[in-house]
Amino acid sequence: MARPSCQPAGTSQASSGHVEVSTRFNPQENDQLLLKVNLRERVESLVHTRHSVLAAMLAGQSSAAVPDILYFSSMTTRLIKHPCKKNIALYLGRQLFFTRNNFQSSLPPFSIPPSMQVGIPEVTSAHFAGSVLLLVVNKKVYIYNIKTSSWTASTGIKHPVSHISGDNCCYSKHPFCLDISNFIFAYSHGEQISQTNIYFSDNWGYTFQNYIHEGQEQLVGSLGGIFYLYSLSQIGVLLIDQKKAKFEYLEHPLNHSFGLPFDYNGTLDIIIAPGQKGILIFWFEKSLLVSRNSGQLVFPVQVQEGHGTLYSSVFDAGITIHTVAANENALAVLTQEDGLYYGSLGILTSSIIKFAYQNIWSQQAALMFTGLGILDILTPLPDVDFPAFDFEKCPVNIQAVLMDPQLHIDVCKVEILQGDFENKMYTIDMNSELELTAMMIPRPGTSPVPLAMVSNPHSLGLNVFNYEDGYTYDGNTKHRLNISLKQQHHWGRADPNFTSSIKKPTLSTITVDIANKEISCVDLKPLTALISIGCDLKKKIIVQNEISACYKGNLDPVALQDNYSYVIEKEAYDPNFQGQRATEDLVVHYPYEKLGCPLLIHYDSPWKPVVELWQAGKFQEIVEAEYVLLEVNGLFTYTYSLTADTALCSSQPQNWTTIRVDTKGLPFTWDRENYVSCHDPNNDAPLQWPKVPYQILGGPTKNKIIFDQRNGIYVFLISIVDPYYSYCHLTTTFSVYVYGAFPLRFLVPEITIFLLMISILLSVWLAYMIPKLLHTELGRRLTGYWCRH
Repeated sequence: MARPSCQPAGTSQASSGHVEVSTRFNPQENDQLLLKVNLRERVESLVHTRHSVLAAMLAGQSSAAVPDILYFSSMTTRLIKHPCKKNIALYLGRQLFFTRNNFQSSLPPFSIPPSMQVGIPEVTSAHFAGSVLLLVVNKKVYIYNIKTSSWTASTGIKHPVSHISGDNCCYSKHPFCLDISNFIFAYSHGEQISQTNIYFSDNWGYTFQNYIHEGQEQLVGSLGGIFYLYSLSQIGVLLIDQKKAKFEYLEHPLNHSFGLPFDYNGTLDIIIAPGQKGILIFWFEKSLLVSRNSGQLVFPVQVQEGHGTLYSSVFDAGITIHTVAANENALAVLTQEDGLYYGSLGILTSSIIKFAYQNIWSQQAALMFTGLGILDILTPLPDVDFPAFDFEKCPVNIQAVLMDPQLHIDVCKVEILQGDFENKMYTIDMNSELELTAMMIPRPGTSPVPLAMVSNPHSLGLNVFNYEDGYTYDGNTKHRLNISLKQQHHWGRADPNFTSSIKKPTLSTITVDIANKEISCVDLKPLTALISIGCDLKKKIIVQNEISACYKGNLDPVALQDNYSYVIEKEAYDPNFQGQRATEDLVVHYPYEKLGCPLLIHYDSPWKPVVELWQAGKFQEIVEAEYVLLEVNGLFTYTYSLTADTALCSSQPQNWTTIRVDTKGLPFTWDRENYVSCHDPNNDAPLQWPKVPYQILGGPTKNKIIFDQRNGIYVFLISIVDPYYSYCHLTTTFSVYVYGAFPLRFLVPEITIFLLMISILLSVWLAYMIPKLLHTELGRRLTGYWCRH
């Protein structure tokens, strides 16, 4: 079969003209390619305009230093698409090309400014991270900002690296989703794992730091890659030893075992399929493998050539892979034998099928999915008149090709698969549940089996109820799936050694698909949602303020709003929060806009705040979990009603002093991350000081605050520290006004009583002695003296 005459699809972005070339495989017309050309203006005029624009662009560069033209280190091509911004892509071959419009425009080769001083401009790895493109050029990492078209060299990497890895989340603008693109690994492929240097970045690769995991020195083999596998909430390290590879996982509960080994007969390129579903694709020229559970199980992809011919692997099929493309649901392979293969990334499918020979292979050809069921075969073509490249694009309509009777493909057994949760993100906080529904309508006379699966069963458990739910107007049966999701811990069905730490936030995806779905179901996408087992950002806590100092007339709300300030005596506060007296009084501005009118409290009444949980503006419950308080200005004129022993602690309880020591003096850092209950049987801290105040409120105790004899305003920080109440750091500030305390007496009560008793006794003695003395000689003399004067 002759080579199809695919035409260049390059146009100038600055030109008003447009060239649209579409070449599709149509098996119903003798497998020939139909060329559809729509010319809106003369091609000659368009080419002239394009050349003029590019000439002006490059002429501006000619006066400056010549940039370094980048090239890819491999003899085969790669094409990396931004998973969220579908029009942005990077082609890697003899030259690199960066596009913002899916190669619809002519492009000059991608280059890096000479100011970066890269030396040899050889690229060994590339990755999109949010709004930046990271490249490993000559063993160093460089960043290209897509928005500003500017270059930056990464800092912090002290040793040569060859590869970078990361991921992107496209489900939502939720911070947890957006943060996924922040984390980047940089490493040198093939070095001994026990001696290699691995680097980690949490800011899109701008700065890196050394990443050393416990036990790395004892590992055997070379490094095949390190990846943050968000679908499993694990960091996975690929170890290679004696032509076998396996994943080591660094987080509980998988950190005590390895993934199953698989054959590693060449340098495998690893593709993390978009969507956080745990799909990994491994390939090189003679091997193609896939994993659907983040590397725990890796299987070779079977190859189907014609009706009834099935090979167990690419090696057995005798084909040589040139390039591979993948999206959320599909896989395409182009071979050096002019073969084009396609496969579905469904739940239980693991094979690719060969399309008819099309003579479309070339050394620079690459594959790119541009839409649902649409695959482009892309080849850069140099311009004979100017140093720019057009792009030959041959769109392949996968669904149309699969309808070829010669392929003997079974028709799709499902007409509709839909759910309102598709491509959305949900949050399951501690002790919460999520209910989802999906609907399936099968083709008449068939009985497909819908399946719901989670990518991280260690954290997320599910229960699925499938039932018939009426009929369509055509008489087809409607099947409905009710899916209940909650933390795996709370289902009570999994062994504790199987579940991940309940204290740690994790991620998982839920996918509803059809078991053994036919490859012809191109337009029937699986239903996938991202589940964050973590903090619900719509939650907050509020301290109940039913009786305020303004309501009772103790404070004037008008005065509080008029830049109100108050003085804290130096004897009552410590700016270092250590209970020591300050050297001078403190003037505090009262933030009425934030705190409102203070809660009114009598000093002589033991008190604890009533804490309310609110979600999305709606009251949920009164918080009974454990929490702590700290006066933000350093006031220490209050204590607690319980001590460590009266609170029935079995170990030494934490307090603000020990927390400050553990956090190197930082205040306000006591939260769910570092709280350890003194009632926890696993807490082995001995109870050495049973009489110290117990500073935790709520929970199983009746602990309360007792104020000293002092009137005034207190501004408290409250923090929920119970790690099992919510994944959120629930904290807020509130104010109270303490009243009713009389001024302190200057004399000690015992001295006052003693002096009073002496005075009474002296008065009684004088009342007895004076009349008696008046009848004596001395008394008569004194009486006469007073009478004369």
